[in-house]
Amino acid sequence: MSTAWQEKGERVTVLESIASHALLALATGFALYPVLWVVSLAFSGSRPVVPQVLPLPHQPTLEHLRAVVSTTHTGPDGTVWLFGRQLANSLVVSLATAAVGVLIAIPTAYALARFRFVGKERGVAALLATQMFPTVASAIPLYLILNALHLLNARTGLVLCYASTSVPFAVFQLRAAFESIPVDLEEAAMVDGATRFGAFVRVVLPAARPSIAVTALFAFMSAYNEFILAATLLDREEMFTLPVVLQRYIGEYDARWERFAAGALVVSLPVMALFYVAQRHLVAGLTAGGVKG
Repeated sequence: MSTAWQEKGERVTVLESIASHALLALATGFALYPVLWVVSLAFSGSRPVVPQVLPLPHQPTLEHLRAVVSTTHTGPDGTVWLFGRQLANSLVVSLATAAVGVLIAIPTAYALARFRFVGKERGVAALLATQMFPTVASAIPLYLILNALHLLNARTGLVLCYASTSVPFAVFQLRAAFESIPVDLEEAAMVDGATRFGAFVRVVLPAARPSIAVTALFAFMSAYNEFILAATLLDREEMFTLPVVLQRYIGEYDARWERFAAGALVVSLPVMALFYVAQRHLVAGLTAGGVKG
């Protein structure tokens, strides 16, 4: 009797495993289907898009990728590789935004997590209030401020704008991470002779490294993908970031979807590489702060 129940239980387990894997495969295919269309458009020849179930490239070609990557610009300094300059703009602005945001957020979040001081709760509420306003609402004031500071069409101006929006998110993310680290670890280090700063550097920062990596990654992505402020504050082609470049392929009377798709693939490569490098920190960083130690 027990053997029959055991065999029945094993069959149910196998059926459950098959059903769960089938659902996962279906969900994965559903999520990747739009991506496959982008890949198909990027490697297809120039002709009207026709409806088809399987997004397979027609007349496969690398023409659109070459056209996107090999764009040049002729200026006073001669001919420059325009796409390379625009890619550098995006990477420099995004990396600088992540660095500035994290460097400001780390001491702020640590102070909010460990110390009591006058105005702490109101400061947290003010930071939270800044997240209630959409980016587009600040476009005109930021334009006027940067124009007065002569920072339009400059990477520095974009970094300042992006960092001002990434700092509040980074503070809340890292505050939760610091609160999840037991105070006993710092106290033990200080009993052994370390200063408060030494305990912070040698104990707290290594423990919070996954959260810091994830916070920097999100700050990088928010700046790398941002379009509204970049399109508002930049009007020189050689200073464009990649989202503005992609938008230029969709005009009022014409849409070059194949080049748009090719550009989207190229633009996504740095983010994919960054996710691959930081993948071991993602799970630990995203769950930090969920349970306080």
